[in-house]
Amino acid sequence: MCGLIALLGASSSTFALETLQPALTYMHRRDPDAEGTWQEPGVWLGHRRLSILDLDIRSNQPLHSACGRYVIVFNGEIYNYRALRGELVAAGVPLHTTSDTEVILELFAHDGAAVLPRLRCMFAFVIWDRTARHAFAARDPYGIKPLYWAHTADGVLLASQVRALLDTGQVSRAPCARGQAGFWLLGSVPEPHTWYQAIQALPAGHCAWIDEGRMGSPQRWWDVAAAWRDAPDTLRPAAEVRERVRTALRASLAAHLVADVPVGLFLSGGIDSGALAGLMVEAGAQNLQGITISYDEFACTHADEAPVAASLAAHYGISHHVNRVTREEFAADLPRILAAMDLPSVDGINTWYATKAVAELELKVVVSDVGGSELFQGYSSFQQLPRLVTAWGPASRVPGAMSLARAAMGWQARHSGNARWGQMPDWARTMAGAWWLRRGLYAPADLPALMGPELAAEVLQGFSPDAWVGQMSGALAADGRLAVGQIESTTYLRNQLLPDSDWASMDHSVELRTPLVDAWLLRDMQPLLGAFSQFPHKRLLAEAITRSLPEILINRTKTGFGIPVQAWLSQMGKTGCEAGPSNAWAREVSRVYEGGKL
Repeated sequence: MCGLIALLGASSSTFALETLQPALTYMHRRDPDAEGTWQEPGVWLGHRRLSILDLDIRSNQPLHSACGRYVIVFNGEIYNYRALRGELVAAGVPLHTTSDTEVILELFAHDGAAVLPRLRCMFAFVIWDRTARHAFAARDPYGIKPLYWAHTADGVLLASQVRALLDTGQVSRAPCARGQAGFWLLGSVPEPHTWYQAIQALPAGHCAWIDEGRMGSPQRWWDVAAAWRDAPDTLRPAAEVRERVRTALRASLAAHLVADVPVGLFLSGGIDSGALAGLMVEAGAQNLQGITISYDEFACTHADEAPVAASLAAHYGISHHVNRVTREEFAADLPRILAAMDLPSVDGINTWYATKAVAELELKVVVSDVGGSELFQGYSSFQQLPRLVTAWGPASRVPGAMSLARAAMGWQARHSGNARWGQMPDWARTMAGAWWLRRGLYAPADLPALMGPELAAEVLQGFSPDAWVGQMSGALAADGRLAVGQIESTTYLRNQLLPDSDWASMDHSVELRTPLVDAWLLRDMQPLLGAFSQFPHKRLLAEAITRSLPEILINRTKTGFGIPVQAWLSQMGKTGCEAGPSNAWAREVSRVYEGGKL
């Protein structure tokens, strides 16, 4: 797990290195184990390393291929690298490390971009071809690992963090209307946009060639949305579904345990982390450390996950560590949290504290249950939204129904202070609109006051949740439940949960792994997704373990990964808390960004 930066210009370009080193220095928290740079005319590569596989300095980057033609900077993990390495050895390719980085490089030297679908992975990398004088950049299917880029006077600048690009002083801070509107409307910035007009993300599951200092058009090499869109909606025998899911989960968990350092686990009071705990124990994980975060404000309430997590740890023989976070600790940590947040988000604090606890245990790798609710259709929206659209679509066509609904919802919007109520009659007729009503933070009508009238005008003209969701998720699956899974996986998971997992964990030099967010797992489960409705409350996940989860956990009402941020901000004298916890946090985050403190 690493941080990278690359500047790729014209063949004759020379660069002022004093503008690039600050970007590499900025990422020191992310990857404290080693730093390396390499350059020749037209290219400069920089890398910071968090050593997880092959801890020897021989695997430091930038790394050169055996033939000397290719140079790579890589961030991520290739979980099936040992099998791929075996193929290279059998083919007589000379290898000098036991790292996954060298495996990528040598496979690319032989197969080029065709290597990408063979990688079970989370990654972002840049490979420079010294002979052809061009570069290749790629990102994993889900977008677990970030990669941002901008055109500058010197060429294309790429990095693992937006802040690293800004620290070069070569990139404009002019605002991106769509990126900022996405934050206010949904609580996160939708890729490929960022907070800044000049900086874009290489989209998840895409790759691109860079020639003579210009980024080529990104090309999709894996489409997560298609797995949901093209999944059959036919039911299958329950026994077959259970067995195939169990096999796929075990394969994913085994792959995500590959490391040359100990691996820990986020342990909550939910089915997702409980199932991962059981699967990790069954996979042979030794001396497993479980980490739980709790808050005094939640003590003796259903929201306190520590007691259930403790019983789960005892059930599987896991060493359990509970870290209680206080308002005083939050107030002291708030500047660092906001400084670490690479793109504004209304989430991520809990993950930041959980990985802080992991680092205090001197662990470098932790397994997270992020993605379980999306994959196993655990949100209540999987049931409620299809029912809403099915009922309201025909009802809205009854003469007078829309006028009456608009009047009623307009009254509700005015009296509740939540302008989104006013959109309900129009938006609830489509799955994208209904999802937006459910996930939305602020309403479009709020944007002029939040981001300024001129910037807001760029996105308000012709605004449509269907168009926004279409750009993020593509054409939706015909089946309502599958459509919800497709949207959640390509919006909330991709734009919020995964970026938050990256910045929050890497600020503590911890690699966060996501065995439930795995393109190969999704591919294995695609034929079964339509049958998941037979197994409510994520029963499929709970039943994947030989030693069953305690019933108290299976039947426990979902609480989410909560944190008492609203109460804390209110006690700290922050304004806007009356609108709700996410709204309050959004305003606090925006103060930092708009204040130029990023």
